[in-house]
Amino acid sequence: MSLSEKPTVVLIGDSIRMGYQPFVTEALAGEAEIWAPEENSGDSRNVLAHLEAWVIARAPHIVHVNCGLHDVKKSFGAGVPQVPLAEYEENVRRILTVLSSLEGTQVVWASTTPVDEKLHHANKGFDRFEADVDAYNRCARSLCRSLGIEVHDLFAVVEGIGRREILREDGVHFTEVGSRLLGGSVASCVRRYLTK
Repeated sequence: MSLSEKPTVVLIGDSIRMGYQPFVTEALAGEAEIWAPEENSGDSRNVLAHLEAWVIARAPHIVHVNCGLHDVKKSFGAGVPQVPLAEYEENVRRILTVLSSLEGTQVVWASTTPVDEKLHHANKGFDRFEADVDAYNRCARSLCRSLGIEVHDLFAVVEGIGRREILREDGVHFTEVGSRLLGGSVASCVRRYLTK
């Protein structure tokens, strides 16, 4: 990378990422080129299937991955999530193994953000449960620990602000204020690696 080129940061994630991405881009303007897929990155199966196009081909300086909310989706009355925990674990292991093998790329895993399951049940056509978010976050955190990958704890960021203050009525997405606060946290996380 020449001195005139800005480092590339790739943001992978679902609609939560799509909400905070503009604020990350705004915060890091002049410091980095921010790229993300136009589409919702969806669950861990989809992220794994698109690693080549979304990350590997771009050889970014930093990749920040947020993946879990789609995995924990359950149809009303169903006992099995969209991506069962054992498969999620294997998918995340493969995602992290591939990404951490990329020379010159710093990998950061973002924890899945909280849900208000009562609001979610009342306003969405399927369920997400807090216990599943916790279980999937524990799984990903354990994998990251074993591979020496940083976890950016977006769950804790939301809890620190107060989820009731920034969650929309659907119990999963964030108000503009919430997305801006998450974007600021992501930008701060990324900036630490930009300065190394």
